[in-house]
Amino acid sequence: MNAINIHAAKTQLSRLIDEAEAGRETIIARAGRPVAKLVPLNPAPPQRQLGLLAGQFIVPDNFDAPLPDHVLDSFEQG
Repeated sequence: MNAINIHAAKTQLSRLIDEAEAGRETIIARAGRPVAKLVPLNPAPPQRQLGLLAGQFIVPDNFDAPLPDHVLDSFEQG
């Protein structure tokens, strides 16, 4: 978490807003005493990790084969 005084916050507001959009919180202080916190309105979503479950399971060769008739019939029953 970043801390900054009011005067610096006024002169660097655009940069502080960019940092808030990126998920960083900033404490704004007056005479060294914290008085406000600049936080993102919508926190940045966590980065997705592609391939996280690679090798954890096996997709069978018949995965996209048509379902048997008795299974399809069960969907049509109300």
